[in-house]
Amino acid sequence: MKVLMTTDGSRDATTALRTACRLLRKTDHDVVDLLCVAPEMYVTHRKGKPGKAGSVRLREDYQRQIVLETERILAEGRQVLRAEGVEARPLARIGSPSRAIVQLAHDYDMTVVGARDRYAEGESGRGLGPVSSRVVAHGSGAVLVGRELAAERSVRVLLAVDGSLASERAVHLIASQFSLDSAEFTVMHVVETPWVRLGLEPEWFDHTGRSVERTDAEENPEHDLRLGVEEVVEDARTQLERFGFSATTMIEEGDPALEILSEAEKGEYDLIALGASGVAGLKHDMLGSVSSRVAQDAACSVLVVRFTE
Repeated sequence: MKVLMTTDGSRDATTALRTACRLLRKTDHDVVDLLCVAPEMYVTHRKGKPGKAGSVRLREDYQRQIVLETERILAEGRQVLRAEGVEARPLARIGSPSRAIVQLAHDYDMTVVGARDRYAEGESGRGLGPVSSRVVAHGSGAVLVGRELAAERSVRVLLAVDGSLASERAVHLIASQFSLDSAEFTVMHVVETPWVRLGLEPEWFDHTGRSVERTDAEENPEHDLRLGVEEVVEDARTQLERFGFSATTMIEEGDPALEILSEAEKGEYDLIALGASGVAGLKHDMLGSVSSRVAQDAACSVLVVRFTE
């Protein structure tokens, strides 16, 4: 597997490196690259218009300083990885960090980012920094947002599945490429009922004002939405079993992102894994926006997997 790990020298980036090393399975065939992207220098012209620095001397001074700083950050990052038993090749770029990471991600199976970058470290609360947000939204393949793991207990993994190809790939990636031999797995599916987005209660569909038994699936939207849900969850559990893992299963109703986040917090999970298909559907509406919301608001690490041909 080819893994692109990223660092800007911040505390959250270092946490992500350690977390990724402890979660990912290590093999002799892995390729791990450590990337640091230094921002390009801009100045403001006299007319107030931003532009690239025009002073040759200023550029040269900045270039020397940024090269030294980048080398320092990469050396510290490689030392962190080496302590976890991972040897990484250093990569340095100058430009937009998010753009550089997204472009390079096409050549890797997985990209690892910290939850917040050095410019957002001082902000309080959960969330993603601007760079990580763009990588989660636009990155290809799999993106792992690494957050601190709980100490002195087995890893708890919440697999949110929806039957999409991206979701299936997420399950396979977790089972085959993550070192989770003693992990506790939960496979979860959220049925997004049609009244959720409208802010309505389920009883709204009973326009007669009283409970009516429906035997025709076409007249019972809830029944129709649940068709195939058990099969989706069971397929994921069976796939885990093929790799020697056991899992509990659960099916909930409501807003997918909110239900996933709620379960992750209640169950004190260390990792949420889900697909980002970007394909809307009434029965399996696990949209890319759901994965972005989960990555943004989760207190634990999040693996977002896209399906690529």
